Amino acid sequence: MNFNKIAKTALILVYLVIIAGALVRMTGSGMGCPDWPKCFGYYIPPTDVKELTWSENRVFKKGMVIIKDEKLLVAKEDCLTGETFDASQWELYTKHDYAIFNPTHTWVEYINRLFGALSGLACLAMAVASFRFWKKNKAVTLLSWLVVFMMGFQAWLGATVVYSVLNPIKITLHMVMALIIVGVILYIIYLANPKEKAIPVNAAFKYVLWLTLIMTLVQVVLGTQVRQFVDEQVKSGVNNQSLWLSKPEVSFYFHRSFSVVVFLANLFLYLRNKRFNLGVTKINWVILLLMAEIVSGMAMYYSHFPFGSQTIHLVIASILFGVQFYMILETKKQTK
Repeated sequence: MNFNKIAKTALILVYLVIIAGALVRMTGSGMGCPDWPKCFGYYIPPTDVKELTWSENRVFKKGMVIIKDEKLLVAKEDCLTGETFDASQWELYTKHDYAIFNPTHTWVEYINRLFGALSGLACLAMAVASFRFWKKNKAVTLLSWLVVFMMGFQAWLGATVVYSVLNPIKITLHMVMALIIVGVILYIIYLANPKEKAIPVNAAFKYVLWLTLIMTLVQVVLGTQVRQFVDEQVKSGVNNQSLWLSKPEVSFYFHRSFSVVVFLANLFLYLRNKRFNLGVTKINWVILLLMAEIVSGMAMYYSHFPFGSQTIHLVIASILFGVQFYMILETKKQTK
């Protein structure tokens, strides 16, 4: 398999992690696995609460977790339980005090972690394969190994999200880091493909293009804040979806209004590309993605979060970011 195929596979898997992460948020499964990197101390998580309940004459391996008296307890060593509970065999899990088992949430989060592991392996394969570029383009090799370290950092961020019991700031950082990884992989793909030709555009087009990319990142951050507000509504006992955004915070109104500004900025690029026949074909995809993004946002607000709308909204935003970033790579200022 050639390097381009490996790099594109890594990119697809990173996007699958973003999709899986969006499903985790949509289903509220972020704490489905309360520990990391294992899940309740298992490589393959439990499917029944009985597996997490102490019982006599049962073997527990070191690190396995049980829920007792609404607390997580971790086996200190391999042990065989007796007729009565022996507290000396266990220690309290100290990262947090969240001790709830929901099999659906557990497996949704576990699948998310599986995709994360697969994407990490794909990025490692890309880095190993990148050595073929060392003599002719060292940037490909260096950036490929940078992605490996970034994936490690992203995994650590994922662990801190769990340990913090879904701290909103850390969730936002986790999402932004995923987009940065997407951008670096796209840059690697561009550098590794000598057939890619830069599209000459004027300075105004280039500057507005950069501006729209920054706007997309701002919208992603604002969107995570709105999502956090919705999560807090659910936690406070508001189960009626039609009431989740009945009294939203200022961030929601800014997020909604700013989407108009984002669309107009990209419409400017579309019209300028068409008027001067610049040949930036990906701007057509940007407009379509933006329209889909706006429709999914309206569906969440006016139709009260139909199933899958949150995931679609976030995934479209991440794809939009990737397309916009690659447009920047494809364009350059005219020398005139």
